[in-house]
Amino acid sequence: MSNELVLVPDLGNSDPVDVIEIAVQVGDVVAQEDTLVVVESDKATVEIPAPRAGTITAIKVELGSQIRTDDPLVEMAAEGEDAQPGPAAAAPAAEEQPEESAAPAAKQASAEPTPAVAEEEISLVVPELGDIDGAVLIEWLVQEGDHIEVDDLVAVLESDKASFEVPAEQAGKVVAFTAELGQSVNSGQALLTLLSESAATPAAAPPAEEEPAPKEAAARTPSTGQKSTPSTAPLPSTTAQLTSASDVAVFAGPAVRRLAREMGVDLSQVPGTGVKGRVTKDDLKAHVKKALTTAPAATGTGAPALPEIDFSQFGTVREEEESRLRQLAAENLHRSWLTIPAVTHQDEADVTALEQFRRAENKRSDEGANLTLLAFLLKACAEGLKRFPRFNSSLANDGKTLVFKEYVHIGIAVDTDYGLVVPVLRDVDKKGLRDIAAEVVELATKARDKKLSPAEMQGGCFTISSLGGIGGGYFTPIINWPEVAILGVGRSKKQPEWNGEEFVPRDMLPLALTYDHRVVNGADAARFSRYVAEALEDMRRLLL
Repeated sequence: MSNELVLVPDLGNSDPVDVIEIAVQVGDVVAQEDTLVVVESDKATVEIPAPRAGTITAIKVELGSQIRTDDPLVEMAAEGEDAQPGPAAAAPAAEEQPEESAAPAAKQASAEPTPAVAEEEISLVVPELGDIDGAVLIEWLVQEGDHIEVDDLVAVLESDKASFEVPAEQAGKVVAFTAELGQSVNSGQALLTLLSESAATPAAAPPAEEEPAPKEAAARTPSTGQKSTPSTAPLPSTTAQLTSASDVAVFAGPAVRRLAREMGVDLSQVPGTGVKGRVTKDDLKAHVKKALTTAPAATGTGAPALPEIDFSQFGTVREEEESRLRQLAAENLHRSWLTIPAVTHQDEADVTALEQFRRAENKRSDEGANLTLLAFLLKACAEGLKRFPRFNSSLANDGKTLVFKEYVHIGIAVDTDYGLVVPVLRDVDKKGLRDIAAEVVELATKARDKKLSPAEMQGGCFTISSLGGIGGGYFTPIINWPEVAILGVGRSKKQPEWNGEEFVPRDMLPLALTYDHRVVNGADAARFSRYVAEALEDMRRLLL
């Protein structure tokens, strides 16, 4: 059985076409005329069939990539009448040492695995990013030639929400990088190529046969379309990710993409009505028309551009580019500030009794994490979101529909050296206070160590931004869209409070609730804030 490189047939068009679907995986047995891949031009969608029957041994294209006539498509082992896997794999060794044709079968078999496995290459891809629209490759943690184990960190990606590290899903040797620093990548896109662990370490063999095998493998390393992959080789899990249509963020033809670039439209925001959700020119035009007629405020502030200032004329300066995380966070905050009519309601809670109880519990019990004020805040807000469901909703883009959520996920703002990140605690209403406190510590630690996964920063219903550990009182937090409210918490302080007979010292906690006035009115905000404050003053209220 010999490998054959299948090329892209004549497509009748000099322009490249987009790969929108990969219909096979490595190891699949296909018949003649079975569909291998589906491509799309600005004029039509075309299925490319297999020229003959055989087994797929390698896939040379990726979803979303552009290809032309005669580009490599797949590698397949064509089924021949005399094709036998054993002799084909051992043929090179037989040519170099013809005198061994009469050698014992056991010796011949021991020479077979080395050339077959030595060419087994796999692609390590970007893990599932969820609803994050792409991330930027900002750092390599490995070099070509490095040997890595499963879960070793290989790269650092940065999105508009956080920086996170990519672990290896399979052990092996790094042989090539397929992405570049600064490049934007999406789920399933190849980052680097690995030589499998068995390929990186020569197979055990008699001393006389150890040297020819690596020389043979080295001579066949360039892409010649003649790689041989044993039929028993396991299919790497990364390959399956490459062949999933869901890994492509947007389905659109070159003409539509070109028009979107000219219009300055983000295609990921355009709902597609074509086959398999493909974005058409009509979809693009309808999206632009809707944006112009329903959201004119989002196109800009109308303020004149700020003049450029040469600060060096006043003294010595230095420039430092903001990280991508800070840049994108600034864009998101600016968008929220411009598009959401936000109001901040201020209140305060008497947490004297709560603080006494919290300190006593932490001294009394050494089980689990220490109770923190933030844990009580999360629990009180979770019950508040259930009591006042408008705070646990999002306003649809049409501006007319509210989406109410039956789950209670709350984000906590965490200050890190590389920017502000908001990990999300899930189902807070169903957890105990010590469990909540332990999860806060875990997520905050992962945030500062750049260990947060995309899934741990998604799905929030409400956000708490607590500055109590730093200091300060009231402030105006900006809503974390698509949420409709955020609670800002300052540092509690002793102050005199009138009890009806005299002034007594009490621990008062400042609360600042910023809300979307399109969804929440002032009376609702006051009720929600009072509910949270009274729950903190006496947690027994949560049992009512």
